[in-house]
Amino acid sequence: MTQDMTARIVRYGELQPCKTAFIDAHTPGSDQKENFTIIGGGVSESPDQHVHIGIPHGFNIGAAGQPPKCRNSLHSHRTAEVFFVLSGRWRFFWGRWGTAGEVVLEEGDIINLPTGMFRGFENIGTDYGMIMAILGGDDAGGGVIWAPQVIEDARAHGLVLGENGKLYDSKKGASLPEGVKPMPVLTAPELEDFPEPSAREVVGDYVRRYWDMVALADKTPVKVIGDTGIIRDKPGFEVDLVTRKSASGAMHEHAVPSVVMPLRGHWRVSWEANEAYAAGQAVLAPGDTMSVPENLMHAAVPAMTGEASLYHVVATGDPAGLTWRG
Repeated sequence: MTQDMTARIVRYGELQPCKTAFIDAHTPGSDQKENFTIIGGGVSESPDQHVHIGIPHGFNIGAAGQPPKCRNSLHSHRTAEVFFVLSGRWRFFWGRWGTAGEVVLEEGDIINLPTGMFRGFENIGTDYGMIMAILGGDDAGGGVIWAPQVIEDARAHGLVLGENGKLYDSKKGASLPEGVKPMPVLTAPELEDFPEPSAREVVGDYVRRYWDMVALADKTPVKVIGDTGIIRDKPGFEVDLVTRKSASGAMHEHAVPSVVMPLRGHWRVSWEANEAYAAGQAVLAPGDTMSVPENLMHAAVPAMTGEASLYHVVATGDPAGLTWRG
């Protein structure tokens, strides 16, 4: 019996948000954000989070949607965290208090944040914006490490994170179960292990601008993140940027699942039949996400005239990615 490929396509307009995904969901300044888990379990701390595609890929795909002046609080991860801007204008900042450095990203820009450092982000545009996230590993490193002040601020607004990694909302009548203690805040010695690199250090190595990448993808796709990428890293996955000029209609396959994420224009993805799937095609728009099964011959080409680009993600099985070494 063949499977339905439409179950592996998540349309932008069908994304299901969670407004209580993380500990800062009630904290003023962060209480209007929406979190989306598109592929994999992600790092949400809330049982309310909807997972669109639960098939393991070796990485997770998520997204954050925020109105202007809404921010995501300072946190860290044990595995890679890569963001690209789908819409809007975003400020990324980092350090113990978020003051070590910052960079502003526009649509299409990408940032590969090293593990082991606090980071946050804010929509500084004039309209609702969306950033897409790629997290390393199937379990995304076991959750989020919050800066101490984030946990303390959240407690004052009714949210408590248990040491089990689950969130309890006193506004809904929830409390820590018997035997479960609150998540301890990091101690002063532990905080010393979190670096505070400058903007010059982070931006130079870990940020790439959309239009610079488009120029590089004039004839062939540009490897944005990878062992030989323009961001040299092995975070457990590779990211390529494909444009109209570098797209090929040649059918190809991968030994592991891959993901297609359009940025600009409409893309027609075609695939051949195999034992699991019937032949077919689908047209994707910006914000759509498609999981392509392993060992499935497929191709993606622009479906209409005009500017067209997409990010393509495929797992490599490498370790978590670079930890900031200073």
